[in-house]
Amino acid sequence: MQELETRILDIDVEDIKRKMIDLGGYKVKDEDQINKIFDFPDRRLLSEKGYARVRTVSDKLSNKIVYFMTTKKMLSQEKYKIMDENEIIVDDGDTAEKLFSSLGLTLVETIKKSRESYKYKNTLVEIDINDKSYCPFPYIEIETAYEDELKEVVEALGYSMGDTTSKTIYEILEERGLSKGTQKGL
Repeated sequence: MQELETRILDIDVEDIKRKMIDLGGYKVKDEDQINKIFDFPDRRLLSEKGYARVRTVSDKLSNKIVYFMTTKKMLSQEKYKIMDENEIIVDDGDTAEKLFSSLGLTLVETIKKSRESYKYKNTLVEIDINDKSYCPFPYIEIETAYEDELKEVVEALGYSMGDTTSKTIYEILEERGLSKGTQKGL
């Protein structure tokens, strides 16, 4: 699946939630995540702005724990971040980690965050609040397959396209002097 993705940084979380509801958006996710990022020892995936991930989701809406095994690769970062994503739900995170390890990948980093997501038409607006030691500011990711809808959502939230970035979180953290230097593709 390919998606257009952009971020808006340093958001007012409550303001975004209110605006999404006012737009007619509805909450589709309220979760805590543990994201384990894997790569080969030579970091070839991350150096090409890709990665393998095992995500554990504690879903607050359903009171269930779900495990995802994912690979991502950036296709473009010109106007938007365009990613090729492959993801499956797996029965347990340990087995997923062992599968990546059996392919020669090693655990690079573990990132914890809370995510609340709203759906509007064909667009997903994800409010991310990471563990402060990783990323001390909240942001939104806006994901869709439709450029016109992405612009519509950005403007409806009170921003302009000039307020968005296609940079990875790693690049943003590096610019702000907050990077740990490991997750180039995120």
